[in-house]
Amino acid sequence: MKIGVFATFMSPYATPQMIRDFGQRAEGIGLESIWMGEHVVLFDKQTFGYPGSKDGRIPVPPGGGMLDVTATFGFLAATTKTLRFGTGVTLVPQRNPIYTAKEMATLDWLTGGRIDFGIGVGWNKEEVEICGYDWEDRGARCDEFMTVMRKLWTEEVSGFKGKWIKYETARLDPKPVQKPHIPVIVGGYADAAFRRAAEYGAGWYGFNCDPARTKGFLAKLDAAFAKAGKKRGKDFQIVITPPMATAPDAMQAYGELGVDRLIVNLGGQKPEQVDRRLPEIGSLVKMAA
Repeated sequence: MKIGVFATFMSPYATPQMIRDFGQRAEGIGLESIWMGEHVVLFDKQTFGYPGSKDGRIPVPPGGGMLDVTATFGFLAATTKTLRFGTGVTLVPQRNPIYTAKEMATLDWLTGGRIDFGIGVGWNKEEVEICGYDWEDRGARCDEFMTVMRKLWTEEVSGFKGKWIKYETARLDPKPVQKPHIPVIVGGYADAAFRRAAEYGAGWYGFNCDPARTKGFLAKLDAAFAKAGKKRGKDFQIVITPPMATAPDAMQAYGELGVDRLIVNLGGQKPEQVDRRLPEIGSLVKMAA
């Protein structure tokens, strides 16, 4: 099992020096990857609460915010050699798919194929709407946008005619280094997410999942594969971020379930918190070796 870290870098703590040092330390202790979530803006009032906290709010420092994934990964890639970088997750239905395809292909090109494209439809209604899209049809839009991105990544010249995107004879270069394209890791727990994973995913990402929840979700994933007339192969990646309070001995349970990559949550980003947490995560690397 490979061990990575989920680190949503936030200002004001995530300075250039902090991010540079963090990437090099993570690589030095043998971590396989760094994963980041994304939210372009935050709201004082929102329709639905953040599912990862008790009060429904994203825990950001006062006056701070989440750094952009693409820019941060580009910065980290320049200071590391082996670390992979995963989006956990990219909010596809609120993005421009043409720019997203270009950004991710460029990252894959510049990193020598070290990008994993985790995707999801999002939970924040206000964020989707401020980006210029409707909330209710975000699932269908995600499917169309992913179709467009895969065509741009894999076809020398492509065309498409859909509900949101229409174009003819478009070329996107450079192509991703990884073939047939950047691995798509589908996040989410709804039936539609499992259907997407079975349809075009190279893996499934479960966030804040203990072994029991993971087992239940994998059953749903396999049911989605069966419905699609397929069977989950050995090359299909199961990526899990366990709850913060998960004990180290739970690694065996994840391994028995077939989890390929355990992406441990960093938690707080104050220097003293990072100094305490990284050695803990490093010990898991040794246990997994």
